[in-house]
Amino acid sequence: MLTLPNILTLSRIVAIPLLAFLLWWPGWEAGYLMAFVLYCLMAITDYFDGYLARSSGAVSRLGIFLDPIADKIMVAAVILVLAAQNVLRGPYVGDAHVIAGLIILMREIAVSGLREFLGGLQVSVPVSQLAKWKTTFQLVSLGSLILGQGLPRWTVMLGNLEANVPHTVGLVTLWAAAVLTLLTGWDYLRVGLKHMD
Repeated sequence: MLTLPNILTLSRIVAIPLLAFLLWWPGWEAGYLMAFVLYCLMAITDYFDGYLARSSGAVSRLGIFLDPIADKIMVAAVILVLAAQNVLRGPYVGDAHVIAGLIILMREIAVSGLREFLGGLQVSVPVSQLAKWKTTFQLVSLGSLILGQGLPRWTVMLGNLEANVPHTVGLVTLWAAAVLTLLTGWDYLRVGLKHMD
């Protein structure tokens, strides 16, 4: 059923290849700025599709199915392309920031499998407040990392180190999201283990 909320969700999925294309050229500042605008629009539609579905009573099975898939594909695509283009690098630890991205991706896959398993048992797992914070940090992080490539001269001095402001914010919030990812993933796993023999 193609309601407005479902159309917004589908628009996010359709926009993912364009977003990945814009992120594929690390030296293309205008491309990264366009990617940042597109990413922000996609994040806004993520909020509004759920809000509109609930407020208008248009929650549908298609929307319940597509919304988390659209979110996970978008996050996975951005993390993978940024890692491939060497954007997940920073001072002191180099490309070890990729580990935070891997933690997020592994948790998303594991929780999706767990939700599918529990769904077959008619057990619902509500989204916790901590998981909402995890999503917020994740969205801010990826947006900041994209913006940092679009505005490479937006820097400050941190001691003897010149740091790109949005890129540094992106790396810090990526690790914050990774830590919350582990905590919320463990919460979901504990619920799941209670239903496994």
